[in-house]
Amino acid sequence: MNIAKNMEAIFVAALVVVCATSFATAGAPAARSSAPAAVQAGADANMTVVTVSAKRLSAAEKAQLKG
Repeated sequence: MNIAKNMEAIFVAALVVVCATSFATAGAPAARSSAPAAVQAGADANMTVVTVSAKRLSAAEKAQLKG
């Protein structure tokens, strides 16, 4: 069997399978996790939090750093 001759048929068959799969799964409800995202994010009590308290540079200070 020459695959090059049948490449169009193979492509169309693959396209039909992909379209059928997308239509079949379009009506399915989205999966939901058991816990809300906020609870999952706050679950790690050892999470490091970094707070940066610095003033922003003015345009003159930025120019001075560049040159």
